[in-house]
Amino acid sequence: MRQPFPAPDPRGTRAHRLRRAAASVGLVALTAGALVTPSVTSVAAEDVEVLQVDLSASTGAVQGGASGMLYGLGDDGVPTDPIVAGAHPTNVTQKAPHGAQHPNGDPLDVERSLFENGGDYLMVNIQDYYPDWPYNGGQRPEDFDSYLDIVRTVVTSIVEESDHPERYVFTPFNEPDGINWYSGWGTMGDTFLADWEAAYTTIKEIYPEARIAGPGDAWWHGESTRDILTFAKANDVLPDIWTWHELGVENLATFRSHLAEFRQIEQEVGVGPLPVNITEYAMRRDMGVPGQLVQWLAMFEDEKVDAQTAYWTYAGNLNDNMAKNNSANGAWWLLKWYGDLTGETVELTPPALDVVDTLQGIAALDADARRATVLFGGGSRDVRVEIEGVDTDLLGETVDVQVRRAAFSGQEGEALAPPVVVAERVDVVDGTVTVDVPNGDRHSAYQVVLTPALDEQPVVDPTWTAQVQAEATQLSGLTVVDRPAGDAWTFAASGAKDVRGFTSASSSLTWSVDVPTTGTYRLSVIAAVNGPSVGPGSHALFVDGEQAGTIRYEAGFSDAYRGKAEVLVDLEAGTRELSVRASADGSTLLPGANVALDRLDLERVDGPDTTVYPAHLARLDGTVPSYDGERPGSVELHGDATATFYVAARDTGYYDVTLDYAADAPASVGLLLNGREVAGLGADAPGERTSTARVHLAKGITELTVSSPDGVRLTSLTTVRAADADDAAAPVEAEDVLALAGGARLESVSQPTDVSGLQVAWLGGSAESVAVWERPEGLGAGQYDLVVRYANAEKNTGHAYNTDVVSRFLDVTEEGGSTTRGAFRHNYSWKGFWTHTIALDLATDDGALTLGNATGWAPNLDTLALAPLVLDVSNEDPQTGVALDVTVQPRCLAGTAYLAVRATNGGDAPVDVAVDTPFGGREFAGVAPGAAAYQSFSARSTGLDAGSVTVTGTADGGSGSQDVAFDALDCA
Repeated sequence: MRQPFPAPDPRGTRAHRLRRAAASVGLVALTAGALVTPSVTSVAAEDVEVLQVDLSASTGAVQGGASGMLYGLGDDGVPTDPIVAGAHPTNVTQKAPHGAQHPNGDPLDVERSLFENGGDYLMVNIQDYYPDWPYNGGQRPEDFDSYLDIVRTVVTSIVEESDHPERYVFTPFNEPDGINWYSGWGTMGDTFLADWEAAYTTIKEIYPEARIAGPGDAWWHGESTRDILTFAKANDVLPDIWTWHELGVENLATFRSHLAEFRQIEQEVGVGPLPVNITEYAMRRDMGVPGQLVQWLAMFEDEKVDAQTAYWTYAGNLNDNMAKNNSANGAWWLLKWYGDLTGETVELTPPALDVVDTLQGIAALDADARRATVLFGGGSRDVRVEIEGVDTDLLGETVDVQVRRAAFSGQEGEALAPPVVVAERVDVVDGTVTVDVPNGDRHSAYQVVLTPALDEQPVVDPTWTAQVQAEATQLSGLTVVDRPAGDAWTFAASGAKDVRGFTSASSSLTWSVDVPTTGTYRLSVIAAVNGPSVGPGSHALFVDGEQAGTIRYEAGFSDAYRGKAEVLVDLEAGTRELSVRASADGSTLLPGANVALDRLDLERVDGPDTTVYPAHLARLDGTVPSYDGERPGSVELHGDATATFYVAARDTGYYDVTLDYAADAPASVGLLLNGREVAGLGADAPGERTSTARVHLAKGITELTVSSPDGVRLTSLTTVRAADADDAAAPVEAEDVLALAGGARLESVSQPTDVSGLQVAWLGGSAESVAVWERPEGLGAGQYDLVVRYANAEKNTGHAYNTDVVSRFLDVTEEGGSTTRGAFRHNYSWKGFWTHTIALDLATDDGALTLGNATGWAPNLDTLALAPLVLDVSNEDPQTGVALDVTVQPRCLAGTAYLAVRATNGGDAPVDVAVDTPFGGREFAGVAPGAAAYQSFSARSTGLDAGSVTVTGTADGGSGSQDVAFDALDCA
C-alpha cells in the first residue's frame, strides 16, 4: 500500500467464551545455588492485565504463516542467511523477475535464500514489471493484450529460469481496487472480471500447474468479493489463495469481522474454504516494534491465515524487522520466537479482543517436546498469565517457567539475545500455573516457556540495568517532539516522544542516575541521525562535569528511523550525572551533532559478554528434549538429529563456543557455523563433557548447528567473548595493502565521517578496475572470514514511496583458487561505514586476493581483516576440574545489608578460591576438600540491589568460575 486509504466499515466481533479466572498460585523466585529469602512475584490485582491460557483446548496446528513479508528480501545475501532462517518467513511477495518497479528484490535472486532457510512459497506481483507507480501511470492499458504479454514474459521467466517454479504463486493484480486500473466496482467490475479470466488463462496456458492468488485488494470489500467468487466458480478461474490487505491501525479491530464475512460469502457461493494470505499488513509505526507486531501475529495466527508485513521503507531488511544486514533488532527476536512455535496452538483469552493497541498473545503446546509457550505484548501494565489445563502427566507436578523480554531497540538498533526477566520453579495446583510478568512498556513483547523441571533451575539475568526516556532528563536548548502511538505513518519512538535540537554548542541532556557499584558500564542510546546526507553523528559524554568519552552514531534513513549507539564508561558508585552534549569544549559543535535522542540505557559490564542458549529451546530436527533420567532438559543427538541455535554477537571478533553434554561412550560432535564445519569436537571417554571452539563470529546473528552421529545428550551452548584473540585478525587500512588498477583510487571523506584514513573508491564497474591484496604471511589454505568496513549509499532514481536502495557486490578471487561474492547492503551515507563479513575458503597457501566487481560497482572500502574461522578446539572432562558448592545469602545486621558468600570444596584436592562481589572481593588459598571459604561483605547501606557474585576455583586439575545471583534486600 502506498497511499492513505479510507477506513473499512466495521461489522462486528468474533465471540469468544469467557472462562473463570484461574486460581493464582504464588510463584517463588529462586536462584540456583543461592540461599535467599523466597519472594512471591505478585502485584496488586488492579495493576495487572490477565491473559488466560487453556492448554487443554487446542485451536489447531501452529500455522506460522504470519511471518511473511512484502519485498522483505533484497538480493542473495541481503539479508544474510542466518537472519532469514532465524526469522523463518514461510512466504514472501517479490517483484516480477527482471521487472523495473524496484532495483532489487528479483525473485530469481532471492529464491535460494528463502527456500533454503525454511520458506514455503514465493508470491510474485506481476504488475511490478512496470517501472512506475501507479502501474502504467494508473491507467489500464487500452490494449490489454500488452499486459498479457507481460504476464507471459513473467511466467515464462520463472518456469525457465527458476530452480523451484512449483513453489511460486502468481499475483496478476496488486491493489486493483485502489488506483491500479479498476477503481469503482460499479463501473469497472465487469472489466476486472474479464481481465482476471484473461490473465488467469494466460498463466495456465504457459504453466498449467501454476498457483494463482488474488484479487489483491488494497482493503476489504464484501460486494466485489462475492461477485469475483461467483464469477470465478462459474468460469473455473478460482484463485488458489485469496488475498487482500489489512493495513490501517483500525484493522487490528476489524480484520476478524472481514474474515468472518469472507467465510460466510464462500459458503453462500459454494466454494472453499480457500487459503487466505493478507498480503500487506501493519503500518510504519508497527515495524521494528515487538509489542506492536505481536498484536498482528496473534490475530492472524488465531484465525489460521498467512500474512505479510507491508513495505514502507526499502526492500531487503525484513520490512524494518532486523538491523543492518546481519543483526537482530527487538522485532526480529519476536519473529524468531514465532518461528520456534511447534505443535498446536491453544485457546488464549486476552483482556479485550478486537481492540487496537491492547494486550494480545499466542499460546502453543508441543506435546512431543513437552513445552508450552506463550508470546504476548501490547499492553502497558503488568501481566498475569493464568495457565490452566496443565497436564501433569506431560509436564510434571513441578514445572520450570522462564520469561524473556524482547524490547524495542530501534529499527536499526542491534539487540542481543533477550534476557530472562522471570525464572520460577513452581508446583502445579489443580492443573493451573500463574506467572506474573512485570511490564510497563507497550513496545515490548514477551516469551513465556513452561517445561518440566530442568536439570538446573533457571535464573533471572542478574545484569544491573537502568533506563530513562530522553524527554524525562534535564534538557538544555532541546525540544521534546511527540510521536503519538496512533500516528500510523510515523516510526515509533520509545515512550512516544523524542528529543531534538542538538544544533548549538550549549545543547545538552543530563541524566542523574544512581550507580550501584564502582566499575565499567555500557551506555546505549537509541537515536536517529537527521537523514542520509548528513553522515554519521557524534556527541560528547560527560560524567559529573568531566568528559568521559564520545558517542558515535551511524547515519540513518531519516531523523525518526532509529539506530543504537554504545559507549563504555567507568563510573564510581553513587549518584552520577551523565551528560550528553553537542560540544566537547563548550564552543565547537561536534560533526553531525544534530541527532534525535529517544532512550538511554545503562548496564553494568561484569566481564566478557556471555550468553547461555539452552538446548531444549533450540530448533530441533529429529529429536525432542528428554526430561526423564539424568540431565532433564537435555537433547539426545544421534544419527541425523540436529539442534540449531541462533546466537547473537555484539562485536565482530572471536568467541568461545562451548557445548555442555554427556556421552555414554566416545563420540564425535559436529558443529556447523553458518554451514561451515568446525572439526575436532567430541568426547574421548564416557561421562559429562564440554567441548569448546574458539571461532570468529560476525556481528549480529550466527547459525550454529550441533549434531553427533555417535550420540550425546546436549544440555546447552554457551558463547563467551574472547576479545584477547582478536589480534589474530587485526584490521589493516585498505589504502596500505591494496594495489589499485583500472580506475580504482584513493579518496578522502569529508566530515562528518567515521572513516579510518582514506577510502578505496571507484572499485569495480569493469573487469579492469580491481584491487590486489598480497596474502598476509602465515595465513595459508583454510577457512577464513574476510571482514570489510565499507560504504554503499547507491540508490536508483526512486519513487515517492520507494527509496530504491541498491546493494553492491564485492568479488574476491584467490590466485590459484576460486571467486567468492559478498553482498553489501545500502548503509545510507557515503560518509559512514559499516562492517560486513564474507565467508572465504582459501585453497592455496599464499595466492593473492583480487577484489573487484566486473558487472557493477563494488562498495567503497575502509579497512580489511582476514580472520581464521577457527583458532582452537578443546575437549574437557569438567569432573577433572574443581567442584565448588557456592551459596550466596543477603542478610540484615543492625539495619545494614550484608552479603554472605560460602564456597565449599566438593572435590578431593585443595582449591584456591577467589570471590568477587559488588562490595569487594577476597582470595582464599588451598581450601581443603570438604572445607569452605566464607566471607561476609557489607553493602554499607540499608539495602542492596539484586546482582551476582563470581566465584573462581583453581586447582591442578583445572579451573572454573560460577556466577551466582542474589535477590535485592531492604533492611530499612
